[in-house]
Amino acid sequence: MTMGFLVRAVSLALLLLAPLWALAFGLDDVEARARSLASESYRAPTVGVSEGLAHLDYDAYRSLRFKPSQSAWRDAALPFELQFFHAGHRYTATLKLHEIVGGRSRPLVIPRSSFDYGSASAVVPRDGAAEVVGFRVHAPLNKAEYKDEVAVFLGASYFRAVGAGVAYGLSARGLAVDTSGPEAEEFPAFREFWFERPAQAATTLTLYALLDGPRLTGAYRFVIHPGAPTAIEVQARLFARAPVTTLGIAPLTSMFFSGENQRDPDDFRPEVHDSDGLQVHTANGEWIWRPLQNPKQPFATSFVTSGLRGFGLLQRDRAFNSYEDLEAHYERRPGVWIEPVGDWGPGRVELYQFRAPDETHDNVAAYWVPERRLQTGQSMTLSYRMSWGGDELPQPPSSRVVQTLRGHGYHDGPVPPGRLQFQLDFAGSALQRLPADAEVEVVADAGPGGRVVRGIAYRNSVTGGWRASITVDRLEASRPLELRAFLRHGPDTLSETWSYALPPE
Repeated sequence: MTMGFLVRAVSLALLLLAPLWALAFGLDDVEARARSLASESYRAPTVGVSEGLAHLDYDAYRSLRFKPSQSAWRDAALPFELQFFHAGHRYTATLKLHEIVGGRSRPLVIPRSSFDYGSASAVVPRDGAAEVVGFRVHAPLNKAEYKDEVAVFLGASYFRAVGAGVAYGLSARGLAVDTSGPEAEEFPAFREFWFERPAQAATTLTLYALLDGPRLTGAYRFVIHPGAPTAIEVQARLFARAPVTTLGIAPLTSMFFSGENQRDPDDFRPEVHDSDGLQVHTANGEWIWRPLQNPKQPFATSFVTSGLRGFGLLQRDRAFNSYEDLEAHYERRPGVWIEPVGDWGPGRVELYQFRAPDETHDNVAAYWVPERRLQTGQSMTLSYRMSWGGDELPQPPSSRVVQTLRGHGYHDGPVPPGRLQFQLDFAGSALQRLPADAEVEVVADAGPGGRVVRGIAYRNSVTGGWRASITVDRLEASRPLELRAFLRHGPDTLSETWSYALPPE
């Protein structure tokens, strides 16, 4: 008997004696797929559906619906269920689906009989497996006895979620590639999903995804915790096929059409937006708030920091009378907060905004750009926690900006060219503790592109907070203008930093 034979025999015996959990399907398996894929040339997905499905118009596609009675895991009365989107219209890249049961992966096939095809029935065969392009996750959220729609994954690497008491609004993506760079933006896409079959008493759902794109592949693990807020834990392992100029981590996509700082005179609604600002918490403890805009031209700004504690696009204004929209109910749109797990190192939070002709177009993107650039053959591993919700999301512990008003009130004589005026309302515990006659100072700066003419703060007797009035002269309209302001009482900082960026005019 040779030594080689003995080694192989012992190895086989150890494998057979290994506990089942050691063989369970997990992120390492998806990583192996992503790593191997990155070593190959990129192949764009082919249209995996019939010509009839691909040419469905919007109305016909809308009539093609999944039957809730056919939801995955409904027969077993599990706490989570899955419903699916059929291919058609502009969704033609089909997904490979798998279910993980007892640690083992097996194909998850959705029969065509699970769908009501409506007016699209003429172009769909009656038998066989359905062409699936996305899915919804359902679980008890607002009521214990009813499974609400909690999250949806549909299109490229896009997904959305909701927390208790809020409705769908902004979206997230698995990855952003050159969103604001000189090269054309790429949209890597999830190609395969694996769903862990939940236990009878499960409070979370775990799923895995394989990402593929021209310059990057990735292995993802999502753990969804429905609640107020709904949390999604994300682990990502990325592999570069080619160098990436601007790698956007944990990207968020939203819409800002008009707001208190940028009114639309032809719209009866005071404000129209899914998010009203970008909130950033840097490693040195500073909280920053940047109100969103609808600029005439693409406009990219960023916050460079040695480390990051969190960032997110939020909908701070949650009053119905700020929107007056009985259909859209923008006051119920969620915010999303991204919290890194572990040290992401130096980098920047980038905000990219461009013109939205109406409220049906997303025009805002925010993401983290690591200082380290991925080169061909390199990889990156990171984790983060997403929170989808309303007022329960993290906020500055002192006080925050609740309103940014831009424009002039009464003035005696013409307004000097380039003069701007802002009224900022602050609210929070640090201000509530102050007497009404406290000496509160506005610390304001306009950078090289402007000059602060005046900055005063006074008690807002209606809200109980404080209002800052800031007058600025813009020195060069052809340059961006960066404004910063916060409230101070003696040596104490009372508020987050208001950071307002104006694009060139």
